[in-house]
Amino acid sequence: MLNPTNEDSDLRSFFNYLFVEKGLSKNTVEAYRNDLNEYLKWINLQQISDYKLITEPQINDFIASLFKKNLKSTSVNRKISSLKAFYLFLVRKKKIQTTPLSEIITPKKEQHLPVSMSEDEVEKLLNSPDTSIHIENRDKAMIEMLYATGMRISELVNLKITDIDNERSVLKVFGKGSKERLVPFGEKASDSLNSYLSERKKSLSKEVFLSNRGTKMTRSGFWQRIKIYLSRSGLKNSISPHTLRHAFATHLLNRGADLRSVQLLLGHSDLSTTQIYTHIAKHRLGEVLKKHHPRG
Repeated sequence: MLNPTNEDSDLRSFFNYLFVEKGLSKNTVEAYRNDLNEYLKWINLQQISDYKLITEPQINDFIASLFKKNLKSTSVNRKISSLKAFYLFLVRKKKIQTTPLSEIITPKKEQHLPVSMSEDEVEKLLNSPDTSIHIENRDKAMIEMLYATGMRISELVNLKITDIDNERSVLKVFGKGSKERLVPFGEKASDSLNSYLSERKKSLSKEVFLSNRGTKMTRSGFWQRIKIYLSRSGLKNSISPHTLRHAFATHLLNRGADLRSVQLLLGHSDLSTTQIYTHIAKHRLGEVLKKHHPRG
């Protein structure tokens, strides 16, 4: 039987291919590994001795088992995508002749809008840190930069001193798949960043934002800090650091920015990914109409 925790040579080659040749991040490769491990556990339960001999009906049985766990279609689709990538890799390496997922239809995604924030809520969050305290001055700079640039949290914590062009107020950001983009930032974010940098502790770390120990700030560490300011400001718990990325996009569109520009700023490879924010903007406009129109 297969042992999911003991990867065979094909699995190791696949993960190495994703990381080295495809340039995917460690977190993304780990997500592939988790999906395939879950698949291998299911194979073991079905007493299937070799995943290379799997059939399309058996793949459909695996997908059905995922839905029985009440997983959302987005989660199921991700696992199907991981399987498709793995079996296509095996075809390219001539380990198998055809992929058993060629005719598999992915479930339709549930339509939902990401949680966003109003401009007043963002203002409350930005005003919450006490900048006379070093750690809160750092947090203020991080929140300002998130909202000013729409960066992902991983992009923010990995930002290096050499990625900042203060003269032009531009950041060099490395996104998913190591794709590089230039993102401008405004005067308030610049002031907050420079205030933090002026008192930043000396460290061997090249990253901009440091923990109290002088090491790179982590995503989970920053999320814990955000919770403090949400509580202090009386804001809802559903807000997360990633919500500021949604707010950045939504507020730009609400104020007349074009979709293509927002796509470039967010680092989306596909315009359709950015289009969800137009729905948020339209939803907000509908709320404004109902609230303020005399016949609303």
